[in-house]
Amino acid sequence: MRKKLLLLLILFLAFKGRLGGGFLYAQINTDRVMLMGRNALYYEDYVLSIQRFNMVVAAKPHLAEPYFYRGLAKFYLEDYKGAEADCSSAIERNPYAENSYVLRALCRVNLKDYARAEQDYVESTRINPINQGSWHNKVLCQMEQKAYERADSSLDVMIRQWPKEAEGYTLKAQVRFALSDTLKAEEWLDKALEVNNYEAAAWSMKAMVTLNRGNYKEGEECLDRAILQMPRNASLYVNRALARFNQDNLRGAMSDYDAALDVEPGNYLGHFNRGLLRAQVGDDNRAIEDFDFVLEREPDNTIALYNRALLLEKTGDYKGAIRDISAVLKDYPEFWTGYQTRAQIRRKLGDTYGAERDEFKVLKAQMEKRTGTYKSKSKTRKKSERNPDDYNKLVEEDTQQPLREEYASEYRGHVQNKQTELVLQKMYVMTYYKRANGLSNYIPFHRTVESFNQSGQLPLPLYISNVEVNATEERKQQHFEDIKAVTEVLGDSPETTGLYLRRAMDYYHLRDFEACLLDLDRAVQLQPLVAISYFLRAQVRCAQMAVDNNKLSTFNAQLSTSPEEKIAYGLALDDMKKVVELEPDMLFAQFNIGNIYGQLGELDKAAEAYSRVIEMDSRFPDAYYNRGIIRLMQGRTDEGLADLSQAGEYGLYSAYNLIKRYSKTK
Repeated sequence: MRKKLLLLLILFLAFKGRLGGGFLYAQINTDRVMLMGRNALYYEDYVLSIQRFNMVVAAKPHLAEPYFYRGLAKFYLEDYKGAEADCSSAIERNPYAENSYVLRALCRVNLKDYARAEQDYVESTRINPINQGSWHNKVLCQMEQKAYERADSSLDVMIRQWPKEAEGYTLKAQVRFALSDTLKAEEWLDKALEVNNYEAAAWSMKAMVTLNRGNYKEGEECLDRAILQMPRNASLYVNRALARFNQDNLRGAMSDYDAALDVEPGNYLGHFNRGLLRAQVGDDNRAIEDFDFVLEREPDNTIALYNRALLLEKTGDYKGAIRDISAVLKDYPEFWTGYQTRAQIRRKLGDTYGAERDEFKVLKAQMEKRTGTYKSKSKTRKKSERNPDDYNKLVEEDTQQPLREEYASEYRGHVQNKQTELVLQKMYVMTYYKRANGLSNYIPFHRTVESFNQSGQLPLPLYISNVEVNATEERKQQHFEDIKAVTEVLGDSPETTGLYLRRAMDYYHLRDFEACLLDLDRAVQLQPLVAISYFLRAQVRCAQMAVDNNKLSTFNAQLSTSPEEKIAYGLALDDMKKVVELEPDMLFAQFNIGNIYGQLGELDKAAEAYSRVIEMDSRFPDAYYNRGIIRLMQGRTDEGLADLSQAGEYGLYSAYNLIKRYSKTK
């Protein structure tokens, strides 16, 4: 009995050791993957790090750490909604981790959800009362909510805790400015500069005060000090340009606008004001380029239109000038200077009747209104002011904003900065040649295609892919030879479906779509229950439409589909539906159905098709991506961004560019 018990004990310990060893091995593997993810995050390869953290989350969903780091990667990719969700998951699993609150607060700041961001900073400062960054950002959130009393109280704590730090005094000044207490604000600015004479934000605000008083020389000097500390801030150059312009230093102002646009090429004020200065010095063609930029962003900017019209007249484009002036007069029918200018241009074109009509309108107005028009003595106008009589005045912001802390940096791997067009991901096709789909680990597969490959009816394996590549010249020659060989065999065996499919694939890769469709029609007639034949025929019909109409994308919300196109896409749709009927789990056919509906402009049906794909495979990134685009086009921005976030999480990283762009338009 004792021997038996001893044997059982030995077996138990051995078994326990095996279990322990197995658990340790799994733990080591998870830790290793976690480390790989953090390494990728450190080297700013965010898309790869997300993949690694996905693996850890799948293996151990109870851990908070992988959610936090995945959220951090999404934050750097500017997917703030997705990052916020991951931070919330991390907090659910560990409510005492300060970093999760801080990161979620930053996400909420970027989403302009300042109230909930403040709550997160409150939690952060409760866990770690000496986190100066959290106190600073909490004050900014309170100011965004115009909760100035709360902000003032928080700043009292900051100043007591960090009396030698200038930022507390600078923020105090900012609060005083918001409360229109300029004298007290100046006192706090002087205190900030006494503590730190290199505080850029304080110099910027001091410049704001002096410029508002018309003391442009002192304002320029203050901005010099601010720019010395922050040479990559475009707004500082724009403000100094205005200070220099008001001192008649046109060369210096032009230099500052050039510097501002070097730092921030899309700066509106920089382009508008530089255009005016270029016009003043006779650099007409480059001035037109600046106003073209402004009008691309604001097509209804009548003052920019009028300035461009004057420049077009100078460069001899009279028709373009009349076009722009007419657009201005449509919005401002009492802009008499515009009528006079248009009359002059019409006379140059020989349109005497049109010129006299414009001149008569001006004369009639002068007779009816004896009083003159009020002219402002200011050399500038506010951005929101659109009086066309001020067309030649430089523009300044309606309210001067003090410097704010920036979180943006240039990183390798910032895939969201690669411009992505608002088009659907391409249809899936059956092909011999495919390209690896970036870092995505999604491998398209279906048993029907695999079975067909194993049957040996085709000379090369057939793949499902939406990143198809062209055949090499050598391969094309082999396709020509194969067509010749198959044609000879079909002469003796005209009822062989596999041979028609084989030759159809040869024609397809040689881009002979008409011959390809003839063979596929024959294959369908011979064996009407082969799903691959219908799939191929649908993809060829869609490819033919794309080539015939020179359409590089499969979707355009503004597309006007002709009756012929509707017929062709309708036939392709019927074929894809037949594939789904024969093979209900062929999600790639269901995905293509969504694309075809999108091409036909039937957005609701397209979204339904993508939803069915997601029901079949909840980790299929292309379906989330395309449904996200459809929802964006329908005006359902929040739902669209949520879908794009899922697409990015599952490996379709071009989604992050769209998230970045469309989050800003909400």
